[in-house]
Amino acid sequence: MIFETHAHFDDDAFKEDRDALLSSMEEGGITTIVNISSDKKSIEDTLALTRKYPFVYGAVGIHPCDTEGLTEADLAYIRNASRQDKILAIGEIGLDYYWDEPDRAIQKKWFEAQMELAREEKLPVVIHSRDAAKDTVDMMKALRAEDIGGVVHCYSYSKELAKTFLDMGFYIGVGGVVTFKNARKLKEAVEYIPLDRIVLETDSPYLAPEPNRGKRNSSLNLPYVAQQIADLKGTSYEEVVMVTRKNAETLYRMG
Repeated sequence: MIFETHAHFDDDAFKEDRDALLSSMEEGGITTIVNISSDKKSIEDTLALTRKYPFVYGAVGIHPCDTEGLTEADLAYIRNASRQDKILAIGEIGLDYYWDEPDRAIQKKWFEAQMELAREEKLPVVIHSRDAAKDTVDMMKALRAEDIGGVVHCYSYSKELAKTFLDMGFYIGVGGVVTFKNARKLKEAVEYIPLDRIVLETDSPYLAPEPNRGKRNSSLNLPYVAQQIADLKGTSYEEVVMVTRKNAETLYRMG
């Protein structure tokens, strides 16, 4: 009954066995998956996946690293895609300063534009923030992100910053990194964040948890993440699965 809130099954890493892998999810205990877009092609592919698999839903948006050259016509395309059946959010969107490009001003422009689109379409946002904590928080506050709602995906910042996102009403996405031996800061954040504000994710095909670190990730690895959270919280695996599923359904406004 695990709810996977963030995966990229449209990625070429799944080209050879996508159907077989997705068809095995129910047997592996994964009953709901949200496939997250990153560029225009992945929006098209995400829409196709939602039509093919009853348990796959989608989010549509442009990743900050793919914002170079975006136009108003592209924004209109995202808006139209967001109105299709089974599309639950705008994302992933945000800021990524790990790389030098695209220019930060370009990233900020399209982060704001997609946040406003989410507000207009009454959808939550899936936020990507890498090495960009201050600007992410400053923009979210300026744009009244608390009125939009959503999740900070693949959380990598401190427990102190987690409080800022929680105070804005956002959920925190936790994935395979929490199982890494050197992830002390994230483990401290997870201990601090209330369980009713955590959602499970993999970011597949990236960031596979121990004991599969370095391999292609998939939603079938989520039990390792859930168990690590249970250990950090001093609760049961079953409680983590149940609560995070409820959280995901609330985050994505699924009835």
